[in-house]
Amino acid sequence: MTSRTALAAESTDTTPRPSSSWTGWGQWLALATMTLDHLTRYIVPEPWGLDWVGSSLGRIAFPLFAAMVAWHGLFNTRNPLRYARRILVIGLVAQWPFMMMPRASDALLFNVCFTLAAGLAWGAWLRELLARYREGGLALHWLALGLATSLTMWYLLGGWVEYGHNGLALLPLLMLAMHHLNRAGNPIAGRLAAAAVAVPVLVVAGQMNVTDMAKSFTVATCLAALWLAAGAHRLAPTVPLAMPRRLWLAWYPGHFALIALWLWLTGGLG
Repeated sequence: MTSRTALAAESTDTTPRPSSSWTGWGQWLALATMTLDHLTRYIVPEPWGLDWVGSSLGRIAFPLFAAMVAWHGLFNTRNPLRYARRILVIGLVAQWPFMMMPRASDALLFNVCFTLAAGLAWGAWLRELLARYREGGLALHWLALGLATSLTMWYLLGGWVEYGHNGLALLPLLMLAMHHLNRAGNPIAGRLAAAAVAVPVLVVAGQMNVTDMAKSFTVATCLAALWLAAGAHRLAPTVPLAMPRRLWLAWYPGHFALIALWLWLTGGLG
Protein backbone atom coordinates (compact mmCIF):
# COMPACT_ATOMS: atom_id res chain seq x y z
CA MET A 1 0.00 0.00 0.00
CA THR A 2 1.24 3.47 -0.82
CA SER A 3 2.82 5.10 2.22
CA ARG A 4 1.41 8.16 3.94
CA THR A 5 4.50 10.15 3.00
CA ALA A 6 3.99 9.31 -0.66
CA LEU A 7 0.32 10.27 -0.49
CA ALA A 8 1.21 13.49 1.29
CA ALA A 9 3.70 14.33 -1.43
CA GLU A 10 1.05 13.69 -4.08
CA SER A 11 -1.48 15.84 -2.25
CA THR A 12 0.85 18.85 -2.35
CA ASP A 13 1.70 18.35 -6.02
CA THR A 14 0.31 21.26 -8.06
CA THR A 15 0.72 19.46 -11.39
CA PRO A 16 -2.79 18.87 -12.79
CA ARG A 17 -3.79 15.28 -13.29
CA PRO A 18 -3.75 14.49 -17.03
CA SER A 19 -6.86 13.52 -18.94
CA SER A 20 -7.38 9.79 -19.40
CA SER A 21 -9.73 10.08 -22.38
CA TRP A 22 -7.21 8.36 -24.62
CA THR A 23 -7.45 5.14 -22.61
CA GLY A 24 -11.03 4.67 -23.84
CA TRP A 25 -9.65 4.39 -27.38
CA GLY A 26 -6.71 2.37 -26.09
CA GLN A 27 -8.97 -0.31 -24.62
CA TRP A 28 -10.63 -1.03 -27.97
CA LEU A 29 -7.33 -0.99 -29.83
CA ALA A 30 -5.58 -3.22 -27.28
CA LEU A 31 -8.32 -5.87 -27.37
CA ALA A 32 -8.54 -5.76 -31.18
CA THR A 33 -4.80 -6.12 -31.78
CA MET A 34 -4.41 -8.80 -29.09
CA THR A 35 -7.28 -10.82 -30.56
CA LEU A 36 -5.90 -10.51 -34.10
CA ASP A 37 -2.52 -11.68 -32.84
CA HIS A 38 -3.98 -14.75 -31.13
CA LEU A 39 -6.36 -15.64 -33.96
CA THR A 40 -3.61 -15.57 -36.58
CA ARG A 41 -1.28 -17.49 -34.26
CA TYR A 42 -3.63 -20.26 -33.13
CA ILE A 43 -6.67 -20.40 -35.44
CA VAL A 44 -5.84 -19.19 -38.97
CA PRO A 45 -4.19 -21.89 -41.10
CA GLU A 46 -0.54 -21.24 -41.88
CA PRO A 47 -1.05 -21.40 -45.69
CA TRP A 48 -3.18 -18.27 -45.46
CA GLY A 49 0.03 -16.30 -44.94
CA LEU A 50 -1.28 -14.02 -42.20
CA ASP A 51 1.65 -14.49 -39.83
CA TRP A 52 2.69 -10.91 -40.60
CA VAL A 53 -0.25 -9.72 -38.47
CA GLY A 54 1.38 -11.01 -35.30
CA SER A 55 4.65 -9.29 -36.22
CA SER A 56 2.98 -5.94 -36.85
CA LEU A 57 -0.46 -5.14 -35.43
CA GLY A 58 -0.09 -7.86 -32.82
CA ARG A 59 2.94 -6.09 -31.35
CA ILE A 60 0.80 -3.09 -30.39
CA ALA A 61 -1.20 -4.96 -27.74
CA PHE A 62 1.28 -5.57 -24.92
CA PRO A 63 2.96 -2.13 -24.84
CA LEU A 64 -0.50 -0.54 -25.06
CA PHE A 65 -1.80 -2.61 -22.15
CA ALA A 66 1.38 -1.77 -20.23
CA ALA A 67 0.98 1.95 -20.97
CA MET A 68 -2.64 1.99 -19.78
CA VAL A 69 -1.82 0.05 -16.60
CA ALA A 70 1.13 2.36 -15.88
CA TRP A 71 -1.05 5.43 -16.58
CA HIS A 72 -3.88 4.35 -14.29
CA GLY A 73 -1.45 3.15 -11.63
CA LEU A 74 0.30 6.50 -11.72
CA PHE A 75 -2.52 9.01 -12.17
CA ASN A 76 -5.88 7.41 -11.43
CA THR A 77 -5.61 5.24 -8.33
CA ARG A 78 -4.49 5.81 -4.77
CA ASN A 79 -3.87 2.11 -4.29
CA PRO A 80 -1.79 0.66 -7.16
CA LEU A 81 -1.33 -2.63 -5.31
CA ARG A 82 -5.08 -3.19 -5.16
CA TYR A 83 -5.19 -2.42 -8.90
CA ALA A 84 -2.39 -4.97 -9.44
CA ARG A 85 -4.36 -7.57 -7.47
CA ARG A 86 -7.38 -7.08 -9.75
CA ILE A 87 -5.18 -7.70 -12.79
CA LEU A 88 -3.74 -10.76 -11.09
CA VAL A 89 -7.24 -12.20 -10.55
CA ILE A 90 -7.91 -11.91 -14.30
CA GLY A 91 -4.60 -13.66 -14.92
CA LEU A 92 -5.51 -16.50 -12.56
CA VAL A 93 -8.85 -17.03 -14.34
CA ALA A 94 -7.13 -16.98 -17.75
CA GLN A 95 -4.20 -19.22 -16.84
CA TRP A 96 -5.86 -22.57 -17.52
CA PRO A 97 -7.06 -21.80 -21.08
CA PHE A 98 -3.79 -19.93 -21.68
CA MET A 99 -1.85 -23.10 -20.84
CA MET A 100 -3.87 -25.01 -23.44
CA MET A 101 -2.50 -22.90 -26.28
CA PRO A 102 0.01 -24.70 -28.55
CA ARG A 103 3.56 -23.61 -27.66
CA ALA A 104 7.08 -24.27 -28.82
CA SER A 105 8.06 -25.19 -25.27
CA ASP A 106 6.31 -27.20 -22.55
CA ALA A 107 7.84 -25.02 -19.82
CA LEU A 108 5.38 -23.41 -17.41
CA LEU A 109 4.70 -19.81 -18.35
CA PHE A 110 2.35 -17.36 -16.64
CA ASN A 111 0.23 -15.17 -18.87
CA VAL A 112 0.64 -11.48 -19.52
CA CYS A 113 -1.63 -10.41 -16.65
CA PHE A 114 1.01 -11.72 -14.25
CA THR A 115 3.60 -9.59 -16.09
CA LEU A 116 1.41 -6.49 -15.86
CA ALA A 117 0.47 -7.04 -12.20
CA ALA A 118 4.06 -7.71 -11.12
CA GLY A 119 5.40 -4.77 -13.13
CA LEU A 120 2.81 -2.40 -11.66
CA ALA A 121 3.48 -3.62 -8.12
CA TRP A 122 7.22 -3.19 -8.69
CA GLY A 123 6.79 0.33 -10.04
CA ALA A 124 4.49 1.36 -7.18
CA TRP A 125 6.84 -0.12 -4.59
CA LEU A 126 9.84 1.70 -6.07
CA ARG A 127 7.92 4.99 -6.01
CA GLU A 128 7.04 4.46 -2.35
CA LEU A 129 10.63 3.53 -1.54
CA LEU A 130 12.01 6.66 -3.21
CA ALA A 131 9.33 8.87 -1.64
CA ARG A 132 10.25 7.63 1.85
CA TYR A 133 13.92 8.25 1.13
CA ARG A 134 13.30 11.80 -0.11
CA GLU A 135 11.18 12.53 2.98
CA GLY A 136 14.01 11.35 5.22
CA GLY A 137 12.13 8.31 6.49
CA LEU A 138 14.50 5.80 4.92
CA ALA A 139 18.27 5.58 5.23
CA LEU A 140 20.42 5.26 2.12
CA HIS A 141 21.56 1.74 2.95
CA TRP A 142 17.96 0.58 3.30
CA LEU A 143 17.15 2.18 -0.05
CA ALA A 144 20.07 0.34 -1.64
CA LEU A 145 18.95 -2.92 -0.04
CA GLY A 146 15.41 -2.41 -1.29
CA LEU A 147 16.59 -1.73 -4.83
CA ALA A 148 18.89 -4.77 -4.78
CA THR A 149 16.07 -6.98 -3.49
CA SER A 150 13.68 -5.78 -6.17
CA LEU A 151 16.25 -6.42 -8.90
CA THR A 152 16.79 -9.93 -7.55
CA MET A 153 13.05 -10.60 -7.65
CA TRP A 154 12.91 -9.21 -11.21
CA TYR A 155 15.70 -11.56 -12.27
CA LEU A 156 14.07 -14.61 -10.69
CA LEU A 157 10.57 -13.87 -11.97
CA GLY A 158 11.55 -12.91 -15.52
CA GLY A 159 11.81 -16.48 -16.77
CA TRP A 160 8.30 -17.39 -15.63
CA VAL A 161 6.11 -14.71 -17.23
CA GLU A 162 5.21 -13.64 -20.74
CA TYR A 163 7.59 -11.05 -22.22
CA GLY A 164 10.12 -11.97 -19.55
CA HIS A 165 12.52 -9.49 -17.99
CA ASN A 166 11.83 -6.79 -20.57
CA GLY A 167 8.08 -7.00 -20.01
CA LEU A 168 8.48 -6.70 -16.24
CA ALA A 169 10.84 -3.72 -16.58
CA LEU A 170 8.58 -1.85 -19.00
CA LEU A 171 5.93 -0.98 -16.38
CA PRO A 172 8.14 0.84 -13.82
CA LEU A 173 10.09 2.53 -16.62
CA LEU A 174 6.84 3.78 -18.16
CA MET A 175 5.64 5.04 -14.78
CA LEU A 176 8.91 6.89 -14.23
CA ALA A 177 8.92 8.44 -17.70
CA MET A 178 5.23 9.39 -17.63
CA HIS A 179 5.64 11.04 -14.24
CA HIS A 180 8.51 13.23 -15.41
CA LEU A 181 7.01 14.01 -18.82
CA ASN A 182 3.75 15.13 -17.20
CA ARG A 183 5.63 17.41 -14.77
CA ALA A 184 8.24 18.73 -17.20
CA GLY A 185 6.64 22.14 -17.75
CA ASN A 186 8.06 24.73 -20.15
CA PRO A 187 11.76 25.20 -19.16
CA ILE A 188 13.97 23.49 -21.72
CA ALA A 189 16.12 21.87 -19.02
CA GLY A 190 13.11 20.10 -17.51
CA ARG A 191 11.93 18.89 -20.90
CA LEU A 192 15.36 17.55 -21.81
CA ALA A 193 15.61 15.75 -18.46
CA ALA A 194 12.17 14.21 -18.96
CA ALA A 195 13.12 13.13 -22.48
CA ALA A 196 16.26 11.48 -21.11
CA VAL A 197 14.19 9.52 -18.58
CA ALA A 198 12.00 8.29 -21.45
CA VAL A 199 14.92 6.80 -23.41
CA PRO A 200 15.13 3.55 -21.34
CA VAL A 201 11.47 2.84 -22.19
CA LEU A 202 12.28 2.84 -25.89
CA VAL A 203 15.45 0.79 -25.39
CA VAL A 204 13.57 -1.94 -23.48
CA ALA A 205 10.72 -1.86 -26.03
CA GLY A 206 13.24 -2.40 -28.80
CA GLN A 207 14.57 -5.51 -27.03
CA MET A 208 11.19 -7.22 -26.71
CA ASN A 209 10.98 -8.67 -30.21
CA VAL A 210 13.20 -10.24 -32.84
CA THR A 211 12.20 -8.87 -36.23
CA ASP A 212 12.63 -5.23 -37.25
CA MET A 213 8.93 -4.96 -38.05
CA ALA A 214 7.89 -6.18 -34.60
CA LYS A 215 10.41 -3.90 -32.90
CA SER A 216 9.17 -0.87 -34.83
CA PHE A 217 5.52 -1.42 -33.84
CA THR A 218 6.41 -1.95 -30.17
CA VAL A 219 8.68 1.10 -30.02
CA ALA A 220 6.14 3.25 -31.88
CA THR A 221 3.40 2.27 -29.41
CA CYS A 222 5.60 3.20 -26.45
CA LEU A 223 6.58 6.45 -28.15
CA ALA A 224 2.90 7.33 -28.60
CA ALA A 225 2.24 6.64 -24.90
CA LEU A 226 5.13 8.90 -23.90
CA TRP A 227 3.85 11.61 -26.24
CA LEU A 228 0.47 11.42 -24.53
CA ALA A 229 2.13 11.82 -21.12
CA ALA A 230 4.05 14.83 -22.42
CA GLY A 231 0.79 16.69 -23.13
CA ALA A 232 -0.91 15.07 -26.11
CA HIS A 233 -3.51 13.58 -23.77
CA ARG A 234 -5.31 16.93 -24.06
CA LEU A 235 -5.96 16.26 -27.76
CA ALA A 236 -7.78 12.95 -27.28
CA PRO A 237 -11.58 13.22 -27.48
CA THR A 238 -13.83 11.02 -25.40
CA VAL A 239 -14.48 7.67 -27.06
CA PRO A 240 -18.05 7.57 -28.51
CA LEU A 241 -18.67 4.04 -27.22
CA ALA A 242 -17.06 3.29 -23.87
CA MET A 243 -15.85 -0.24 -23.29
CA PRO A 244 -18.34 -2.06 -21.02
CA ARG A 245 -16.56 -2.93 -17.80
CA ARG A 246 -17.67 -6.56 -17.83
CA LEU A 247 -16.45 -6.99 -21.40
CA TRP A 248 -13.10 -5.44 -20.49
CA LEU A 249 -12.63 -7.76 -17.53
CA ALA A 250 -13.88 -10.92 -19.25
CA TRP A 251 -12.33 -10.61 -22.71
CA TYR A 252 -8.82 -11.84 -21.92
CA PRO A 253 -9.78 -15.14 -20.22
CA GLY A 254 -12.90 -15.48 -22.37
CA HIS A 255 -11.20 -15.27 -25.75
CA PHE A 256 -8.58 -17.83 -24.65
CA ALA A 257 -11.37 -20.17 -23.54
CA LEU A 258 -13.10 -19.85 -26.92
CA ILE A 259 -9.84 -20.45 -28.80
CA ALA A 260 -9.14 -23.51 -26.64
CA LEU A 261 -12.67 -24.81 -27.32
CA TRP A 262 -12.20 -24.32 -31.07
CA LEU A 263 -8.84 -26.10 -31.03
CA TRP A 264 -10.33 -28.98 -29.07
CA LEU A 265 -13.27 -29.33 -31.48
CA THR A 266 -11.00 -29.24 -34.52
CA GLY A 267 -8.33 -31.48 -33.06
CA GLY A 268 -5.79 -28.70 -32.68
CA LEU A 269 -5.06 -29.63 -29.07
CA GLY A 270 -4.30 -33.24 -29.86
